[in-house]
Amino acid sequence: MDIEQKQAELIDHFVKKASAQVGSAIGAVIVEATSHASLFAFSEILAVPTVAELEGTENSVYLELLRLFAHGTWSDYKSNSGSLPQLLPDQVLKLKQLTVLTLAETNKVLPYDQLMLELDVTNVRELEDFIINECIYAGIVRGKLDQLRRCFEVQFAAGRDLRPGQLGSMIQTLSNWLGTSDNLLISIQEKIKWADTMSELDKKHRKDVEDKVEEVKKSVAVKADLDFRGIEEIYSEPGGVMDYEEDRIRPKRRRHPIV
Repeated sequence: MDIEQKQAELIDHFVKKASAQVGSAIGAVIVEATSHASLFAFSEILAVPTVAELEGTENSVYLELLRLFAHGTWSDYKSNSGSLPQLLPDQVLKLKQLTVLTLAETNKVLPYDQLMLELDVTNVRELEDFIINECIYAGIVRGKLDQLRRCFEVQFAAGRDLRPGQLGSMIQTLSNWLGTSDNLLISIQEKIKWADTMSELDKKHRKDVEDKVEEVKKSVAVKADLDFRGIEEIYSEPGGVMDYEEDRIRPKRRRHPIV
């Protein structure tokens, strides 16, 4: 089962579970969901009416906890830990995994120093073990650990839930990309048209050259034929070259003087 299908099934499971609970019971569902090793998306659970109803109640801390896992990072938790429930070890791990995904959204080369700072990791060995065992093996990222340059080169990272206001920014980014793609397509089409025109001109030029070559060949052949016929006529005429040659080589009779 691929990660997308697994995510969809887990989301559906927790949405149904949260929809069937109210009050403090929803808090337990939220803790379970944010601790699950294979769940990395929470916006659908946030949209459940019974979850939204926690706002302003004594159980609103669980709503804030769910928002943290939907959009926040480990640093966000440390900054607001006084107003949030204490995290379980599985939740700490999950939030650090989500932190890597957030960092990978904006930068495909993540320096070790930045990762160690954001994840509260004290040495390179611990960091590389976390990236390999908890992120790459989990299927949420793919990339290359570069020990020489001390960085993680991200090739793929799973997407996180959209933050409030982020949708408009994404639509604008996609619109800009679409405009750039349209301009690029027009440019490519113009280049193809130019190439076709040049190809036709080249074909025409080549044909003109071939026609001229054929004309020259025919002209040379006609001239050669005429020259050959002229020579043949000269040699075949009575008294022509052949007779002259015969006269030239025939012994002449000597005339005796008349006494």
